[in-house]
Order: sequence, then structure tokens, then C-alpha cells
Amino acid sequence: MKFFNFILSLLHLLITLMLLACLANAYISPSQLSLLNLLSLGFPVLMILNVLLCIYWIILFKKRAILFLVISIFFITPTRRWINYSPEKKDKSDFSMMTFNIKNGTMGKEDVERYINEKDVDLVFLQEASLELNLPNYPYKVDQFSQIRCYSKFPIEKFEDIKTQVDIGNSFYADIKIGSKTIRFVNIYMEPFQIDKQMVRPTRSMDENEAKAKSLVRKMLPIFKEHQIQMQNTMAYVDNSPHPVVFVGDFNAVPNSYEYYTASKNLKDSFLEAGIGSGTSFHEFKFPIKIDHIFTSKSIKTLNYKVDRSVHVSDHFPVLASFKFQDSL
Repeated sequence: MKFFNFILSLLHLLITLMLLACLANAYISPSQLSLLNLLSLGFPVLMILNVLLCIYWIILFKKRAILFLVISIFFITPTRRWINYSPEKKDKSDFSMMTFNIKNGTMGKEDVERYINEKDVDLVFLQEASLELNLPNYPYKVDQFSQIRCYSKFPIEKFEDIKTQVDIGNSFYADIKIGSKTIRFVNIYMEPFQIDKQMVRPTRSMDENEAKAKSLVRKMLPIFKEHQIQMQNTMAYVDNSPHPVVFVGDFNAVPNSYEYYTASKNLKDSFLEAGIGSGTSFHEFKFPIKIDHIFTSKSIKTLNYKVDRSVHVSDHFPVLASFKFQDSL
């Protein structure tokens, strides 16, 4: 039993170090060490193992439980970026919006149109959306750019493509007048990994599984470096905006990744502020993946944040949120 617990202690220590390494993405870029960004994908599983082992040590009345519990305090906020609880806010909203990767309508263009029209939010930001949509409730739109679109009930004062130097990913900003306020909305579709189920599905052959794992790593690491370039180019329009910012889209990056930390450096995570339950938005794989995000300036308060799992018209779930202007805006 002592030897077994010793092995478990080493395993728990390794898991703790890996969790801490995920947090290092706030300081280390993919061009410096892209493996850290890859590690952030496993944060939910690592955290579950950490909790289970903490419970195990508590049951055995082991003093090491105190050590691991104290260290786990550092993981509370990183965990809330994945699964969260926020008290309901009763404030009246100033605007509502949706961000949705619609997979170019391949699972039903009419179903996508019907869903958006039924939800009738004020602003709609789409990714993987290189097709015309019939959305009569939105008189203003940005649909000139590849892969990304915006539909608005409010006047669009100015918009511009953001040169991101990647193959498929894209982003733009649109300065939109909401009442007497002008808000800069930035819509991003981060360079995709283009990974399908066959590439991650395990087989009975250990050699084949090992080859698949190595192939995935070789495919993903260079994309992380492209994400760094795309984020740097896009953040210039966020950081230098003359207006408060709402930064939305399919980031193809999970919480506690380099992309997440870069976006949230001077912005608030709307899910962290108002999300309830799991924020998982990509459902193509069984593994929990939260890659659709909304970030706002501190002068914009998120009232509600919902991942709508009732609709299956894409491999992503739509994210809906409502906001209120702070008095300082």
C-alpha cells in the first residue's frame, strides 16, 4: 500500500506540474514553447484527476492532501473559465448578441437562418460563413470578407479587414453605433487545425495510435505559431481602439491557452463574468472543447452568457449574451 501511495503521489505531483505549466501560457508564447499551448487542451482532464486524487488523500487522512489543496487554489479561476457559476443579473440590457460558427451551413442553411431569426438578438457574428443568409431583421451587415460576417440592427459606422497573414483564418473590426455609444466589435476566426474524427479515433493497434498521436502533434504545433501571429495582428486593433471593445469569435483555442491569455490581458471574459455551467461550445468530439469566446472592455458589463445546446445545425453550439453599459462608458 505504501508503494502504491508513493506512485500516486508522484503521479499527483506530475499532474500538478502540468496544470501549473498550462498557466505559463500567460507568459510564454508558442514561438518560444508551443507544447505548453498543446497542454492547455488537457486542462479539464488534468483538473478532474487532481480533484479525485485530493479526495483520495483526504479519505486516507494524509497530510499531503493539505499541500495539494493549497496548490489547487491557483486553479480555481482557470477552472471557472471552463465551468462556472454566476448569480443571475436582473439589470436591463443595452444590447444582445450571438457568436456562432455555422460550418458554412453544411448541416442546413435554412435551419441556421431560422434559428438566428427566431433568437432575434441585436448583433450576430458568424464564422465559417462564406454564404448568403436570409436575415431580414438585420439592415446592416459586413459580408465582404472570407469566412466571417456580421449582421446588426444598429448602424455600422466603419469596418475594416484585419490582415492576419494566415491561410484560412480571418478577422475584421466594425465600429457600431448603439444609441449614443460607439462600440468596436472584433470578429475573429482563428486559423483552424482541420482535424477530423478519423484522425483522433483510437484503434486496437498501439503502433497506429502512437503514429496518430505524433501526426496530430506535428500538425498542431505549427498552427499554434500561426495563431500567435494572427492574435498579435488582431490585438493591435483591440488595444488601439478609440472605443470600448467586444472581441468575439471562434478562437480555435481553449481557456488557459496563449490565445486566451492574450485576448484577456486587457479585456474581461464574458463567460467568467456571467456564464453558468459548462462553456463547452464545440461538440464534434466527445472531449470537452471550449473555443468560442466573448471578451469585453471593462466598461461593458456582461449580464447573461449562454451556450445554447438545444440546436444542432453546426459542429459548434451558438453562444448568446447580453450586455449593459457601465456609467463610466
